[in-house]
Amino acid sequence: MYERSSVVELADQLRRELDRYSPGGKLPSSRALVDRFRVSPVTVSRALAQLAAEGLVVTRPGAGAFRAQRREPAAPSGDTSWQEVALSADGAADLVPRSVDASGVLVSLTAPPPGVVEFNGGYLHPSLQPERAMAAALSRAGRRPGAWGRPPMDGLPELREWFARGVGGAITAAEVLITSGGQSGLTTALRALAPPGAPVLVESPTYPGMLAIARAAGLRPVPVPVDADGVRPALLADAFRATGARVFVCQPLFQNPTGAVLAPERRGEVLRIAREAGAFVVEDDFVRRLVHEDAGPLPAPLAADDPDGVVVHVCSLTKATSPSFRVSALAARGPVLERLRAIQVVDTFFVPRPLQEAALELVGSPAWPRHLRSISAELKARRDAMTSALRLHLPELSLPHVPSGGYHLWPRLPEGMDETALTSAALRAGVAITPGRPYFSAEPPAAHLRLSFAAVAGAGEIAEGVRRLCTARAEVWGGHP
Repeated sequence: MYERSSVVELADQLRRELDRYSPGGKLPSSRALVDRFRVSPVTVSRALAQLAAEGLVVTRPGAGAFRAQRREPAAPSGDTSWQEVALSADGAADLVPRSVDASGVLVSLTAPPPGVVEFNGGYLHPSLQPERAMAAALSRAGRRPGAWGRPPMDGLPELREWFARGVGGAITAAEVLITSGGQSGLTTALRALAPPGAPVLVESPTYPGMLAIARAAGLRPVPVPVDADGVRPALLADAFRATGARVFVCQPLFQNPTGAVLAPERRGEVLRIAREAGAFVVEDDFVRRLVHEDAGPLPAPLAADDPDGVVVHVCSLTKATSPSFRVSALAARGPVLERLRAIQVVDTFFVPRPLQEAALELVGSPAWPRHLRSISAELKARRDAMTSALRLHLPELSLPHVPSGGYHLWPRLPEGMDETALTSAALRAGVAITPGRPYFSAEPPAAHLRLSFAAVAGAGEIAEGVRRLCTARAEVWGGHP
Protein backbone atom coordinates (compact mmCIF):
# COMPACT_ATOMS: atom_id res chain seq x y z
CA MET A 1 0.00 0.00 0.00
CA TYR A 2 1.20 3.55 -0.74
CA GLU A 3 2.60 5.77 2.01
CA ARG A 4 0.45 8.82 2.74
CA SER A 5 3.52 10.88 3.68
CA SER A 6 5.18 10.07 0.32
CA VAL A 7 2.10 11.24 -1.55
CA VAL A 8 2.00 14.51 0.38
CA GLU A 9 5.72 15.13 -0.11
CA LEU A 10 5.59 14.40 -3.86
CA ALA A 11 2.51 16.59 -4.33
CA ASP A 12 4.26 19.45 -2.48
CA GLN A 13 7.36 19.09 -4.67
CA LEU A 14 5.36 19.03 -7.91
CA ARG A 15 3.33 22.01 -6.76
CA ARG A 16 6.52 24.01 -6.22
CA GLU A 17 7.77 23.09 -9.69
CA LEU A 18 4.63 23.99 -11.63
CA ASP A 19 5.95 27.45 -12.54
CA ARG A 20 8.48 25.74 -14.81
CA TYR A 21 5.67 24.90 -17.21
CA SER A 22 3.48 27.26 -19.18
CA PRO A 23 -0.32 26.85 -18.91
CA GLY A 24 -1.19 23.75 -20.91
CA GLY A 25 2.40 22.54 -20.79
CA LYS A 26 3.00 18.84 -20.30
CA LEU A 27 4.53 17.54 -17.07
CA PRO A 28 7.07 14.67 -17.06
CA SER A 29 5.60 11.23 -17.60
CA SER A 30 4.63 9.06 -14.66
CA ARG A 31 7.54 6.75 -15.41
CA ALA A 32 9.96 9.70 -15.33
CA LEU A 33 8.55 10.83 -11.98
CA VAL A 34 8.88 7.30 -10.58
CA ASP A 35 12.54 7.16 -11.61
CA ARG A 36 13.37 10.67 -10.45
CA PHE A 37 11.75 10.56 -7.02
CA ARG A 38 12.19 6.80 -6.39
CA VAL A 39 8.54 6.28 -5.48
CA SER A 40 5.94 3.81 -6.63
CA PRO A 41 3.60 4.39 -9.61
CA VAL A 42 0.70 4.45 -7.13
CA THR A 43 2.33 7.32 -5.22
CA VAL A 44 2.78 9.30 -8.46
CA SER A 45 -0.83 8.65 -9.45
CA ARG A 46 -2.11 9.78 -6.05
CA ALA A 47 0.02 12.93 -6.05
CA LEU A 48 -1.16 13.93 -9.54
CA ALA A 49 -4.77 13.24 -8.50
CA GLN A 50 -4.28 15.59 -5.54
CA LEU A 51 -3.04 18.37 -7.83
CA ALA A 52 -5.89 17.71 -10.24
CA ALA A 53 -8.38 18.01 -7.40
CA GLU A 54 -6.83 21.39 -6.56
CA GLY A 55 -7.29 22.50 -10.18
CA LEU A 56 -3.55 22.85 -10.72
CA VAL A 57 -3.10 20.12 -13.33
CA VAL A 58 -5.29 18.34 -15.86
CA THR A 59 -4.80 14.62 -16.52
CA ARG A 60 -5.72 13.10 -19.87
CA PRO A 61 -5.81 9.31 -20.15
CA GLY A 62 -3.14 8.11 -22.55
CA ALA A 63 -1.64 11.60 -22.95
CA GLY A 64 -0.31 12.49 -19.50
CA ALA A 65 -0.62 15.39 -17.07
CA PHE A 66 -0.64 19.06 -18.05
CA ARG A 67 -0.48 22.32 -16.14
CA ALA A 68 -3.96 23.79 -15.91
CA GLN A 69 -4.85 27.12 -17.49
CA ARG A 70 -4.51 30.16 -15.28
CA ARG A 71 -7.49 30.78 -13.03
CA GLU A 72 -9.49 33.95 -13.18
CA PRO A 73 -9.10 36.08 -10.05
CA ALA A 74 -11.70 35.24 -7.44
CA ALA A 75 -14.62 37.62 -7.23
CA PRO A 76 -14.64 39.78 -4.08
CA SER A 77 -16.70 38.40 -1.22
CA GLY A 78 -20.20 39.78 -0.88
CA ASP A 79 -21.92 41.03 2.25
CA THR A 80 -23.28 38.04 4.18
CA SER A 81 -24.26 39.96 7.32
CA TRP A 82 -27.94 39.66 6.34
CA GLN A 83 -27.77 35.98 7.29
CA GLU A 84 -27.56 36.83 11.00
CA VAL A 85 -31.13 38.08 10.84
CA ALA A 86 -32.42 35.16 8.77
CA LEU A 87 -30.79 32.54 11.01
CA SER A 88 -31.97 34.05 14.30
CA ALA A 89 -35.42 35.46 13.48
CA ASP A 90 -38.09 34.23 15.93
CA GLY A 91 -35.63 31.69 17.32
CA ALA A 92 -37.01 32.01 20.83
CA ALA A 93 -40.16 30.19 19.77
CA ASP A 94 -38.35 27.24 18.17
CA LEU A 95 -38.69 23.87 19.92
CA VAL A 96 -35.74 22.58 17.93
CA PRO A 97 -32.76 24.98 18.09
CA ARG A 98 -31.46 26.25 14.77
CA SER A 99 -27.88 26.46 15.99
CA VAL A 100 -26.17 23.22 17.01
CA ASP A 101 -23.17 23.04 19.36
CA ALA A 102 -20.75 20.47 17.92
CA SER A 103 -17.82 21.37 20.19
CA GLY A 104 -18.16 18.27 22.36
CA VAL A 105 -17.98 16.04 19.28
CA LEU A 106 -15.18 17.93 17.55
CA VAL A 107 -12.87 17.36 20.53
CA SER A 108 -12.44 13.71 19.54
CA LEU A 109 -12.82 14.18 15.78
CA THR A 110 -10.38 17.00 15.07
CA ALA A 111 -6.79 15.92 14.51
CA PRO A 112 -4.31 17.87 16.66
CA PRO A 113 -1.45 19.83 15.07
CA PRO A 114 1.58 17.84 13.86
CA GLY A 115 3.83 16.71 16.69
CA VAL A 116 1.10 16.82 19.33
CA VAL A 117 0.46 13.56 21.20
CA GLU A 118 -3.18 12.62 20.66
CA PHE A 119 -4.63 11.66 24.05
CA ASN A 120 -8.01 13.04 22.94
CA GLY A 121 -8.68 10.72 19.99
CA GLY A 122 -11.82 8.64 19.67
CA TYR A 123 -10.62 6.07 17.11
CA LEU A 124 -7.88 3.52 16.65
CA HIS A 125 -4.48 4.69 15.51
CA PRO A 126 -3.85 3.74 11.85
CA SER A 127 -1.37 1.12 13.02
CA LEU A 128 -4.22 -0.64 14.86
CA GLN A 129 -6.73 -0.42 12.02
CA PRO A 130 -7.16 -3.48 9.77
CA GLU A 131 -6.22 -1.47 6.68
CA ARG A 132 -5.11 -4.40 4.54
CA ALA A 133 -8.15 -6.45 5.47
CA MET A 134 -10.50 -3.52 4.78
CA ALA A 135 -8.84 -2.79 1.44
CA ALA A 136 -9.11 -6.44 0.42
CA ALA A 137 -12.73 -6.59 1.58
CA LEU A 138 -13.64 -3.45 -0.37
CA SER A 139 -11.91 -4.83 -3.48
CA ARG A 140 -13.78 -8.13 -3.26
CA ALA A 141 -17.04 -6.33 -2.49
CA GLY A 142 -16.75 -4.21 -5.63
CA ARG A 143 -16.68 -7.36 -7.73
CA ARG A 144 -19.77 -8.93 -6.19
CA PRO A 145 -22.75 -9.24 -8.55
CA GLY A 146 -25.04 -6.26 -8.03
CA ALA A 147 -22.59 -4.59 -5.63
CA TRP A 148 -23.23 -1.16 -7.15
CA GLY A 149 -26.99 -1.48 -7.27
CA ARG A 150 -29.55 -0.23 -4.80
CA PRO A 151 -29.57 -2.29 -1.58
CA PRO A 152 -32.70 -3.35 0.32
CA MET A 153 -33.93 -0.38 2.35
CA ASP A 154 -33.34 -2.18 5.66
CA GLY A 155 -29.87 -3.37 4.64
CA LEU A 156 -28.42 -6.54 3.16
CA PRO A 157 -30.14 -9.59 4.73
CA GLU A 158 -26.84 -11.36 5.40
CA LEU A 159 -25.42 -8.32 7.21
CA ARG A 160 -28.58 -7.89 9.25
CA GLU A 161 -28.35 -11.57 10.20
CA TRP A 162 -24.73 -11.12 11.30
CA PHE A 163 -25.62 -8.17 13.54
CA ALA A 164 -28.65 -10.06 14.94
CA ARG A 165 -26.42 -12.97 15.97
CA GLY A 166 -24.13 -10.49 17.71
CA VAL A 167 -27.00 -9.05 19.74
CA GLY A 168 -28.27 -12.52 20.68
CA GLY A 169 -31.41 -13.43 22.54
CA ALA A 170 -34.48 -13.65 20.34
CA ILE A 171 -33.44 -10.78 18.04
CA THR A 172 -33.81 -11.76 14.38
CA ALA A 173 -32.57 -10.23 11.14
CA ALA A 174 -36.08 -8.88 10.53
CA GLU A 175 -35.65 -6.69 13.63
CA VAL A 176 -32.37 -5.11 12.47
CA LEU A 177 -31.79 -2.00 10.33
CA ILE A 178 -28.37 -1.19 8.85
CA THR A 179 -27.39 2.41 9.56
CA SER A 180 -24.48 4.70 8.72
CA GLY A 181 -22.45 4.66 11.93
CA GLY A 182 -23.43 4.69 15.59
CA GLN A 183 -23.97 8.46 15.66
CA SER A 184 -26.55 8.11 12.89
CA GLY A 185 -28.23 5.24 14.74
CA LEU A 186 -28.49 7.26 17.94
CA THR A 187 -29.87 10.25 16.04
CA THR A 188 -32.54 8.11 14.42
CA ALA A 189 -33.46 6.51 17.75
CA LEU A 190 -33.88 9.79 19.63
CA ARG A 191 -35.90 11.35 16.82
CA ALA A 192 -38.17 8.30 16.79
CA LEU A 193 -38.71 8.06 20.52
CA ALA A 194 -39.09 11.61 21.85
CA PRO A 195 -40.79 14.77 20.50
CA PRO A 196 -39.04 18.17 20.61
CA GLY A 197 -39.18 19.68 24.07
CA ALA A 198 -39.35 16.32 25.86
CA PRO A 199 -36.92 15.23 28.57
CA VAL A 200 -34.52 12.36 27.91
CA LEU A 201 -32.66 10.61 30.72
CA VAL A 202 -28.91 10.21 30.23
CA GLU A 203 -26.10 8.76 32.26
CA SER A 204 -23.94 11.28 34.08
CA PRO A 205 -21.27 11.63 32.90
CA THR A 206 -21.93 10.52 29.33
CA TYR A 207 -20.77 10.77 25.71
CA PRO A 208 -20.87 14.45 24.55
CA GLY A 209 -21.95 13.42 21.05
CA MET A 210 -25.14 11.96 22.46
CA LEU A 211 -25.83 15.15 24.42
CA ALA A 212 -25.31 17.10 21.19
CA ILE A 213 -27.78 14.85 19.34
CA ALA A 214 -30.40 15.32 22.06
CA ARG A 215 -30.04 19.09 22.18
CA ALA A 216 -30.06 19.40 18.40
CA ALA A 217 -33.39 17.52 18.41
CA GLY A 218 -34.79 19.96 20.96
CA LEU A 219 -34.70 17.42 23.80
CA ARG A 220 -33.77 18.17 27.41
CA PRO A 221 -31.04 15.83 28.76
CA VAL A 222 -31.66 14.94 32.42
CA PRO A 223 -28.65 13.40 34.20
CA VAL A 224 -28.78 10.13 36.17
CA PRO A 225 -25.53 9.47 38.07
CA VAL A 226 -23.27 6.52 37.28
CA ASP A 227 -20.96 4.76 39.74
CA ALA A 228 -18.47 1.90 39.35
CA ASP A 229 -21.35 -0.53 38.68
CA GLY A 230 -23.12 1.58 36.08
CA VAL A 231 -26.28 3.63 36.35
CA ARG A 232 -27.87 3.72 39.81
CA PRO A 233 -31.36 2.14 39.55
CA ALA A 234 -32.93 4.03 42.47
CA LEU A 235 -31.93 7.36 40.96
CA LEU A 236 -33.12 6.20 37.55
CA ALA A 237 -36.57 5.44 38.98
CA ASP A 238 -36.62 8.83 40.72
CA ALA A 239 -35.74 10.58 37.44
CA PHE A 240 -38.52 8.83 35.52
CA ARG A 241 -41.06 9.84 38.20
CA ALA A 242 -39.84 13.43 38.41
CA THR A 243 -39.68 14.13 34.68
CA GLY A 244 -42.19 11.82 32.99
CA ALA A 245 -39.44 10.93 30.50
CA ARG A 246 -40.06 8.11 28.03
CA VAL A 247 -36.44 7.50 26.99
CA PHE A 248 -33.24 6.54 28.81
CA VAL A 249 -29.94 6.39 26.90
CA CYS A 250 -27.18 4.25 28.36
CA GLN A 251 -23.92 2.44 27.62
CA PRO A 252 -24.04 -0.68 29.81
CA LEU A 253 -20.66 -2.01 28.62
CA PHE A 254 -17.44 0.02 29.23
CA GLN A 255 -19.39 3.24 29.58
CA ASN A 256 -17.96 6.39 28.04
CA PRO A 257 -16.22 8.02 29.85
CA THR A 258 -16.10 6.07 33.15
CA GLY A 259 -15.46 2.60 31.69
CA ALA A 260 -18.08 1.13 34.05
CA VAL A 261 -19.92 -2.10 33.25
CA LEU A 262 -23.54 -2.35 34.39
CA ALA A 263 -23.55 -4.84 37.29
CA PRO A 264 -25.50 -8.11 36.77
CA GLU A 265 -27.95 -7.32 39.57
CA ARG A 266 -28.75 -3.93 38.01
CA ARG A 267 -29.50 -5.16 34.48
CA GLY A 268 -32.94 -6.53 35.27
CA GLU A 269 -33.68 -3.54 37.50
CA VAL A 270 -33.01 -1.07 34.71
CA LEU A 271 -35.32 -2.93 32.30
CA ARG A 272 -38.05 -3.27 34.96
CA ILE A 273 -37.91 0.42 35.90
CA ALA A 274 -38.12 1.50 32.26
CA ARG A 275 -40.96 -0.93 31.53
CA GLU A 276 -42.99 0.35 34.50
CA ALA A 277 -42.40 3.93 33.32
CA GLY A 278 -43.63 3.03 29.83
CA ALA A 279 -40.22 4.10 28.52
CA PHE A 280 -37.61 2.92 26.04
CA VAL A 281 -33.97 2.18 26.82
CA VAL A 282 -31.57 3.16 24.04
CA GLU A 283 -28.59 0.84 24.47
CA ASP A 284 -25.42 2.23 22.88
CA ASP A 285 -23.21 -0.88 22.65
CA PHE A 286 -20.34 1.05 21.09
CA VAL A 287 -17.15 -0.81 22.15
CA ARG A 288 -18.09 -4.46 22.53
CA ARG A 289 -15.38 -5.32 20.00
CA LEU A 290 -12.72 -3.33 21.86
CA VAL A 291 -12.51 -5.69 24.84
CA HIS A 292 -9.10 -6.14 26.50
CA GLU A 293 -7.63 -9.63 26.65
CA ASP A 294 -7.90 -9.77 30.47
CA ALA A 295 -11.62 -8.92 30.52
CA GLY A 296 -13.10 -12.40 30.79
CA PRO A 297 -16.56 -13.27 29.43
CA LEU A 298 -18.68 -10.24 28.53
CA PRO A 299 -22.30 -9.78 29.58
CA ALA A 300 -24.81 -10.03 26.75
CA PRO A 301 -26.41 -6.82 25.46
CA LEU A 302 -29.48 -5.67 27.40
CA ALA A 303 -31.50 -6.28 24.22
CA ALA A 304 -30.79 -10.02 24.52
CA ASP A 305 -32.71 -10.11 27.84
CA ASP A 306 -35.62 -7.98 26.66
CA PRO A 307 -38.69 -9.82 25.30
CA ASP A 308 -40.97 -6.78 25.56
CA GLY A 309 -39.33 -4.37 23.12
CA VAL A 310 -38.10 -1.97 25.81
CA VAL A 311 -34.57 -1.79 24.36
CA VAL A 312 -33.57 -0.09 21.13
CA HIS A 313 -30.06 -1.42 20.52
CA VAL A 314 -27.33 0.48 18.64
CA CYS A 315 -24.03 -1.17 17.68
CA SER A 316 -21.32 -0.40 15.15
CA LEU A 317 -18.25 -1.69 13.35
CA THR A 318 -16.62 1.72 13.25
CA LYS A 319 -14.72 1.75 16.56
CA ALA A 320 -13.04 -1.58 15.81
CA THR A 321 -12.10 -0.69 12.23
CA SER A 322 -11.77 2.90 11.01
CA PRO A 323 -13.62 6.21 11.41
CA SER A 324 -14.48 5.94 7.70
CA PHE A 325 -15.94 2.42 7.96
CA ARG A 326 -19.34 3.70 8.99
CA VAL A 327 -21.54 0.62 9.18
CA SER A 328 -23.79 0.04 12.18
CA ALA A 329 -27.13 -1.46 13.16
CA LEU A 330 -30.33 -0.59 14.99
CA ALA A 331 -32.21 -3.49 16.57
CA ALA A 332 -35.72 -3.13 17.94
CA ARG A 333 -38.98 -5.07 18.12
CA GLY A 334 -42.56 -3.95 17.94
CA PRO A 335 -44.20 -0.89 16.32
CA VAL A 336 -41.15 1.27 17.07
CA LEU A 337 -39.23 -0.59 14.37
CA GLU A 338 -41.44 0.88 11.64
CA ARG A 339 -40.92 4.40 12.96
CA LEU A 340 -37.15 3.88 13.06
CA ARG A 341 -37.24 2.57 9.50
CA ALA A 342 -39.31 5.51 8.25
CA ILE A 343 -36.99 8.10 9.81
CA GLN A 344 -33.91 6.41 8.41
CA VAL A 345 -35.37 6.26 4.91
CA VAL A 346 -36.36 9.93 4.99
CA ASP A 347 -32.99 11.05 6.37
CA THR A 348 -30.49 8.92 4.44
CA PHE A 349 -32.34 6.51 2.10
CA PHE A 350 -29.85 3.68 2.81
CA VAL A 351 -26.22 2.85 3.57
CA PRO A 352 -24.28 2.54 0.28
CA ARG A 353 -24.32 -1.04 -0.90
CA PRO A 354 -20.56 -1.32 -1.61
CA LEU A 355 -19.86 -0.44 2.03
CA GLN A 356 -22.37 -3.05 3.24
CA GLU A 357 -20.85 -5.65 0.92
CA ALA A 358 -17.38 -4.73 2.20
CA ALA A 359 -18.56 -5.16 5.78
CA LEU A 360 -19.80 -8.65 4.95
CA GLU A 361 -16.51 -9.50 3.29
CA LEU A 362 -14.54 -8.19 6.26
CA VAL A 363 -16.41 -9.90 9.10
CA GLY A 364 -16.56 -13.15 7.14
CA SER A 365 -12.80 -13.25 6.47
CA PRO A 366 -10.13 -15.04 8.57
CA ALA A 367 -8.52 -11.63 9.06
CA TRP A 368 -11.43 -10.42 11.22
CA PRO A 369 -10.93 -12.65 14.31
CA ARG A 370 -7.17 -12.16 14.00
CA HIS A 371 -7.68 -8.40 14.05
CA LEU A 372 -9.93 -8.56 17.12
CA ARG A 373 -7.38 -10.68 18.99
CA SER A 374 -4.61 -8.29 18.00
CA ILE A 375 -6.34 -5.12 19.20
CA SER A 376 -7.49 -6.90 22.37
CA ALA A 377 -3.86 -7.55 23.32
CA GLU A 378 -2.60 -4.16 22.15
CA LEU A 379 -5.29 -2.14 23.96
CA LYS A 380 -4.53 -3.96 27.22
CA ALA A 381 -0.81 -3.21 26.80
CA ARG A 382 -1.52 0.45 26.10
CA ARG A 383 -3.98 0.72 28.99
CA ASP A 384 -1.38 -0.76 31.35
CA ALA A 385 1.33 1.56 30.01
CA MET A 386 -0.81 4.67 30.54
CA THR A 387 -2.04 3.54 33.95
CA SER A 388 1.50 2.84 35.18
CA ALA A 389 2.84 6.14 33.82
CA LEU A 390 0.06 8.17 35.43
CA ARG A 391 0.42 6.46 38.81
CA LEU A 392 4.19 6.93 38.75
CA HIS A 393 4.46 10.48 37.45
CA LEU A 394 1.06 12.04 38.28
CA PRO A 395 -0.06 10.25 41.45
CA GLU A 396 -2.30 13.17 42.42
CA LEU A 397 -4.69 12.14 39.61
CA SER A 398 -7.23 9.77 41.14
CA LEU A 399 -7.79 6.65 39.03
CA PRO A 400 -10.19 4.47 41.03
CA HIS A 401 -11.38 2.39 38.05
CA VAL A 402 -9.25 0.84 35.32
CA PRO A 403 -11.56 -0.62 32.66
CA SER A 404 -11.04 -3.93 30.87
CA GLY A 405 -12.46 -2.63 27.61
CA GLY A 406 -12.67 0.53 25.57
CA TYR A 407 -9.86 2.94 24.79
CA HIS A 408 -9.56 5.56 27.52
CA LEU A 409 -9.10 6.33 31.21
CA TRP A 410 -11.14 8.79 33.32
CA PRO A 411 -8.88 10.29 36.03
CA ARG A 412 -10.26 12.74 38.56
CA LEU A 413 -8.27 15.92 39.15
CA PRO A 414 -7.30 17.01 42.66
CA GLU A 415 -9.40 19.63 44.35
CA GLY A 416 -8.60 23.09 43.04
CA MET A 417 -7.00 22.10 39.73
CA ASP A 418 -8.72 23.79 36.79
CA GLU A 419 -9.32 21.28 33.98
CA THR A 420 -9.68 24.02 31.37
CA ALA A 421 -6.36 25.58 32.34
CA LEU A 422 -4.70 22.16 32.37
CA THR A 423 -6.11 21.32 28.93
CA SER A 424 -4.71 24.57 27.48
CA ALA A 425 -1.34 24.09 29.17
CA ALA A 426 -1.18 20.51 27.93
CA LEU A 427 -1.67 21.62 24.34
CA ARG A 428 1.14 24.15 24.75
CA ALA A 429 3.29 21.31 26.06
CA GLY A 430 2.44 19.19 23.02
CA VAL A 431 -0.25 16.80 24.24
CA ALA A 432 -4.00 17.03 23.45
CA ILE A 433 -6.32 15.94 26.26
CA THR A 434 -10.09 16.08 26.73
CA PRO A 435 -11.58 18.04 29.66
CA GLY A 436 -14.36 16.35 31.59
CA ARG A 437 -16.91 19.19 31.59
CA PRO A 438 -18.53 18.38 28.19
CA TYR A 439 -19.43 14.89 29.50
CA PHE A 440 -21.88 16.30 32.06
CA SER A 441 -25.31 17.60 31.12
CA ALA A 442 -25.45 19.61 34.37
CA GLU A 443 -22.85 20.94 36.80
CA PRO A 444 -20.13 18.30 37.33
CA PRO A 445 -19.37 17.09 40.87
CA ALA A 446 -15.60 17.23 40.22
CA ALA A 447 -13.04 18.02 37.54
CA HIS A 448 -11.94 15.14 35.30
CA LEU A 449 -9.94 14.35 32.17
CA ARG A 450 -10.53 11.72 29.53
CA LEU A 451 -7.26 10.28 28.26
CA SER A 452 -7.33 8.03 25.21
CA PHE A 453 -4.63 5.41 24.64
CA ALA A 454 -5.95 4.13 21.30
CA ALA A 455 -5.15 7.06 19.00
CA VAL A 456 -1.39 7.13 19.70
CA ALA A 457 1.36 5.15 17.98
CA GLY A 458 2.27 2.96 20.97
CA ALA A 459 3.70 2.73 24.48
CA GLY A 460 6.58 5.07 23.66
CA GLU A 461 4.22 7.84 22.64
CA ILE A 462 2.12 7.23 25.77
CA ALA A 463 5.22 7.74 27.94
CA GLU A 464 6.09 10.94 26.06
CA GLY A 465 2.49 12.20 26.35
CA VAL A 466 2.47 11.67 30.12
CA ARG A 467 5.85 13.45 30.37
CA ARG A 468 4.35 16.44 28.54
CA LEU A 469 1.28 16.30 30.77
CA CYS A 470 3.62 16.55 33.76
CA THR A 471 5.04 19.73 32.24
CA ALA A 472 1.51 21.14 31.87
CA ARG A 473 0.65 20.16 35.44
CA ALA A 474 3.73 22.04 36.70
CA GLU A 475 2.68 25.13 34.73
CA VAL A 476 -0.85 25.11 36.19
CA TRP A 477 -0.12 23.93 39.71
CA GLY A 478 3.55 24.63 40.22
CA GLY A 479 6.23 22.16 41.25
CA HIS A 480 8.58 20.09 39.14
CA PRO A 481 7.43 18.59 35.82
